[in-house]
Amino acid sequence: MKQKAERLNSLDILRGFDLFLLVGLQPILWRLCETPQTWFGHLLKTQLDHATWQGFHFWDIVMPLFLFMSGITIPFAFAKYRNKTTKKDSQLWIKITKRFFLLFLLGWIVQGNLLAFDIQKFRIFSNTLQAIAVGYLIATICYLFLKTHWQIILATTFLSSYWIVFATFGNNDYSPLGNIACQIDNSVLTYFKDGVIWNNGQWTFSKDYTYTWILSSLNFCVTVMLGTFAGILLKSSYTSKNKLKTLTAIGISLVIIGLIISPYHPIIKRLWTSSMTLFSGGICFLLMALFYYMVDIKKWIKLFSWLKIYGMNSIVAYVLYETINFRSIGHSIFYGTEQFLGQYYFALIELTQVGIVFGILLLLYRNKIFIKI
Repeated sequence: MKQKAERLNSLDILRGFDLFLLVGLQPILWRLCETPQTWFGHLLKTQLDHATWQGFHFWDIVMPLFLFMSGITIPFAFAKYRNKTTKKDSQLWIKITKRFFLLFLLGWIVQGNLLAFDIQKFRIFSNTLQAIAVGYLIATICYLFLKTHWQIILATTFLSSYWIVFATFGNNDYSPLGNIACQIDNSVLTYFKDGVIWNNGQWTFSKDYTYTWILSSLNFCVTVMLGTFAGILLKSSYTSKNKLKTLTAIGISLVIIGLIISPYHPIIKRLWTSSMTLFSGGICFLLMALFYYMVDIKKWIKLFSWLKIYGMNSIVAYVLYETINFRSIGHSIFYGTEQFLGQYYFALIELTQVGIVFGILLLLYRNKIFIKI
């Protein structure tokens, strides 16, 4: 027997889990791992940071999951527009383009230093929110106009095209500064590229900045589209058991495929390679399956419901943490205690930042204020 699709608590809770890692748990654990230095602390800190180049750390799943979750909501938000009886009016396109530009604008504020009003600090494309904006725009248009099998074909085309560019124009060079994705960013973004160093009016590319954005946008789109496919499945009338099995099977398959092609096309999160996209996408599917099982099937909602505080205002949580320095309040309150706490003092200051952000999110949640962007 098939069941009627309904709003799933696991979506908000998994999104909240991702944001809790980003603006709650990691900043505090990072500080605690420094005090004192132990082998376990070193291991934990390594996993709480991105892989230097090839490979995949625990922390490398946070951004893909953020993109994946933005895609998973698309079928829930726009399903009615796939019906021929529902007109795709101007309000629909205003809603889509508004979200695209707001995400890009917030990305500039967070990482592009837009409010500094300094052209030397402005970065065109350098932030997770902007990656979401690009992926969301393409994934939404594809969802509205293409049947699911054509969306899958297009996603495969994006993955293949990325790899082909590296294999042909890029001469299979996956070095941090010599790869084709880096060269494209250098040519297009020039001194608006993140990591550029200014000195007496002259600028140079930093040798330490190895993230790429323009060519990587092909696979940003794929990550969001993978979320859309998961959303289509979860919104369907299939039984909960079949949804869980399918999510798990897709997740395992994507992880295996990503690993199989990785010797030829390495898993590099900073380049957002096709193997990384498949591997991380598989983990996202498995996480979705796990949370769907725990929250929507087993009904362990009370155990995880607090994560909704982050999940229901995820963009607000991210922007608040990244743009407003509440640590200064911690320095004022706990002034003078560093001599007693030593390095733990900095963990306490980070706890202040995390705690105030959580307090604001809790206030919004209790007053049912959910800021949708």
